[in-house]
Parts: sequence; structure tokens; C-alpha cells
Amino acid sequence: MTVLVDTVLTNCKLVDVVRRKVVEQDIGIQDGFFILNAAQGKNEIDLHGAYVSPGFIDAHMHVESTMLPPASFATLSVPHGTTSVILDPHEIANVMGIQGIELLYEDAQNLPIDFFFMASSCVPASPLETSGANLSADDLEPLFKDGKVIGLAEMMNFPAVLNDDPEVLKKIKLGLKYGRVDGHCPELRGEELQKYIDAGITSDHESMTADEATDKLKRGMQLYIREGSAAKNLEVLLPAITKENINKICFCTDDRHPADLKNEGHIDNIIRKSISLGLEPLDALAISTINCARHYELGHLGSIENGKQANFVVFDNLNNIQTKQVWHAGRCVAKDGKMVDCVSTQTDWSPSFNTVHLPESLSESSFCIKTELKNIRVICILDGQLVTDELHLEAHKEGNEVLANPTEDILKLAVIERHRGTGNIGIGFVKGFGFSGGALASTVGHDAHNVAVVGDNDEDMFIATQALGKMGGGQCVASNGKVTAMLPLPIAGLMSDAAPETVIKQQHDVLNAAHQLCCKMEDPFMPLSFLPLSVIPSLKLSDLGLVDVNQFKIVSLGIDNE
Repeated sequence: MTVLVDTVLTNCKLVDVVRRKVVEQDIGIQDGFFILNAAQGKNEIDLHGAYVSPGFIDAHMHVESTMLPPASFATLSVPHGTTSVILDPHEIANVMGIQGIELLYEDAQNLPIDFFFMASSCVPASPLETSGANLSADDLEPLFKDGKVIGLAEMMNFPAVLNDDPEVLKKIKLGLKYGRVDGHCPELRGEELQKYIDAGITSDHESMTADEATDKLKRGMQLYIREGSAAKNLEVLLPAITKENINKICFCTDDRHPADLKNEGHIDNIIRKSISLGLEPLDALAISTINCARHYELGHLGSIENGKQANFVVFDNLNNIQTKQVWHAGRCVAKDGKMVDCVSTQTDWSPSFNTVHLPESLSESSFCIKTELKNIRVICILDGQLVTDELHLEAHKEGNEVLANPTEDILKLAVIERHRGTGNIGIGFVKGFGFSGGALASTVGHDAHNVAVVGDNDEDMFIATQALGKMGGGQCVASNGKVTAMLPLPIAGLMSDAAPETVIKQQHDVLNAAHQLCCKMEDPFMPLSFLPLSVIPSLKLSDLGLVDVNQFKIVSLGIDNE
């Protein structure tokens, strides 16, 4: 019997990610779903021998880190073949709580990409910082009951899991009742890792070495290999993949900047890079599609099979995947690197404006550090990693005032609480930025997103911080007593309501201004945003002070008396 469908793709090579093979077969589409036994279509499209793969899935990301709301993010990611994203709205939740999650969820509807929300588990990420909200299990439960989330997002507070914190365990139980519980456990090993897993946590994206990744895989965890704009773990972790564990591997970006999305790509960039590093193309495609769909029990996605949603990518070269067409729910939504139809945010973001509240008493002197101590703790940035080292160095002083020492690449770092008007200011020192003659400031400071500012003099640090307050959040550079570049992020101090092209241009301007200070980093705002992250070792800085993440406590700047 001849089956007539809406569309038939002819002369194509179907990438079967389940059986890891390529099959020459026509592909039928009816009402947005695949029908493989179709003989005729009202619309027949000859693909001239091109490959057809399931659409790519990002296993874990924070859309706020692209500095774009979901609709704008779609315009950059969909042309690169991304048709589904597992999204943790953790960043906006730490600023605005449930209201922020609801705004993000609203903007993610009716787009040519599927957003699957996870409920943010750590708001705040830890008790060692001040965030704009505090979400309990009871606060999160309505999101599960309404079907807005499919599981519990990364449980970053692993010390609380290990210590059997009742509220944290209640959140995990809630996540398991409705779906999966994602993990976040950098450098956790042995019995502690097993206890973390036994709590019901099924995945991790924080492995730093192949040995660590292998340990987690052997214990049954789903391993997300992260390749974002800041943390790049792909090359180090690829050796952990074997034929026995490959079904337990997914790709994720976690945090990706808009210029990188536009110019380099999204999951397709990770696929190309993994293939260039020796991974078999069909394995790379399976990792990017069916593995993630299976893990999150998204049975309608991840492969080209009868009855599944027709999300797919068309390309010519299996060894160098460059998308020619992207289809979502049976409709061509991107072609030759561009969206077929214009997509823009329709959400009223006004409730998310004006979220930066600096202390009224803030002044240049607020950044001054005076002490009789001779030796201090210094945060040391590690290239391409979110983890840091702790250095013990002699303080650079004039009298009893501790100063930055740019000739030795030691800059001053401050984190200023911006949500509750507490007046909290944590101050320390950091090595690794390599610039002088100015300051960089940002309201993107994971995870509480307080103001993070780094510089070699108090005047420019104060000016840069004040500029963020006036523009309602964002990133800026100050030098010689004036602001030299700004990237406004009025949506919760995290995202822009401007067009992606405008955001990319503004980001280029602040990066160029940073490079004018001879900053040696390609994008210094990315490591700056993670220096307040109090759940990734070793030494970080929050508004409450220096955080020894390994001991999970606030420690002093000086070390003379320890």
C-alpha cells in the first residue's frame, strides 16, 4: 500500500545513530514526525546524496551565559544544527528566583528549537555567598507539577549531599520523583563520589582528567564532556571513551558566548573537533543525539525512526560536518547558515530590569586593603579551567596598604553584593589576567551574580563598578579614570534585549578595550565570571570573603597567623 505523506526526502543518506551505520533511504515526514516507509510525498525534496542526521542536543547549558534570552539564542544556535537543549535557568534564578525562571520559560515557547527545563537545585549555590533568591524544595515543586521541568538541575552543593543536609536531600527526592537529577562534582572521588551517586545523582559535567571521568563512568554516571567558551575539556576527556561506555557519553557547552556561537558553532563545533581528534563520526553523532535523548527519557527525539519528531540536520561531509539545512518538527527552519524566518523575543522583560543595587556608601576607598600581615592568599587562574590554585605570596605594600602588583601579574579582585543592599564587599588578589592600567567589571559572576571587578588601581575599579550600576548590569572596562567600553545586560544583569548582532558588537568592544590594557586572555570576562563560584575548587572570592572550596569555608586574606 502506497503511503502518501506531507514531505519525502529522496536521494539521501540516513545516519542511523542507534545502529551506528549509514543507510541510503528516503525519509518521509507527516505532521512533523518521521514515516520511513512512505513511498510518495506531496512535496518531494532531492538531497543529492547528502547525509541526514538527527538534530543535535546540548545535554546541559545555561542560556543566560550566552547573554541572550532563548529566542535570540535560537537565531544563533539553530543554523548550526541544534534542535534541542537541556536548560538549567540557574543564573536568572539566583537573581530573581521563580519569577526569573518563569520569564525564561515564557520566552522559550513556540520556537524552532526544543528547550527542556531543569529545576535549579542550588539557589544560592552555597551558603558562602549572597544571592538574590533562595529556592527550597517546596518552592520548586510547582514547576514539576506544572510539567515545566523534567528533572533537578546540577546539584553543585556536593558537601551538603555528603553531609546529608535534609533540604538538599528533599530536593533530590523531588527530582527523582519526576525525572533525573543532574550532578556537579569536580574532583570528587572514592567513597565520597559513591555516596553522591547513591543519593540518586546520575550525571556530571565537571571532570578535569580522563582518570576522573573513567572513575565516574565505571560507577554508572552519565559523563557530559563540556566544551564551552571558558571550560574546554574535550581533548583531555576523549581518551576516557571506550566502546563499552560510549553510550554513557553526552556533549554539552555549559556556557557559550554569542560570538563563539555565531562564528564557531554550538554542538556542531564539538562534533567537528572530536572527529579531528580521532573520534569516529558516527560515534560523535550518537553522543550528540540519541545518548542525551535516552538519558533524559525523551523518547520522541534523538534518532530518525518511525513516529519520532522530525528534527534533523542535512550536511555533505561526514568527516567535516557543516550544516546545510536544519529541520525542526518537520519544517525547514534554517538553510545555509541562516534562519528561514525571523525569530525575536516577544517577552516583556521589564520585571527583570533594575536588579543592580550597589551600596550607597560605595567609594574608591571601599577597595582599599590595610593590614599588618606580610603574606597573603592569591587566587591563581588555570588556563581553560574553572578550577583555580591557591598561592601564598608576599604582599605588595605601601605602608600597611596592600596594593596590586601588575608587574608580577597580581591584580586586586572585589565582589560586591548587588541584590539585597547588604553592603558586603569581598576583596582579594588574583594572578593570571596579565593586564595593567585599568579595571574590568561585570554583573555576571557565577552563581550569585554579584558585581565582580578586577583591576590594578582602586579608582578604575570604583568607576567600572559605578558604570554597571547606572546601566542596570553588564560588562565594562575603565582606564585612566573613565569608562572605555560597555556591554549593557539589562535583563537581570545577565542578558541583553538587543539583537544578537548588537550584543556581539558590544562584546567585541569590551574585549578590545581589555586587550588595549595588554590583557593576555582572549576573553577575560569569562574567567572573571567564575572567580566568585564558591563550589569549584580551590580558592574563590564571594561577597563574604575568600572561599576555600575544599574546606567549604571562608578564610582570611592573610596567612601569617595560620
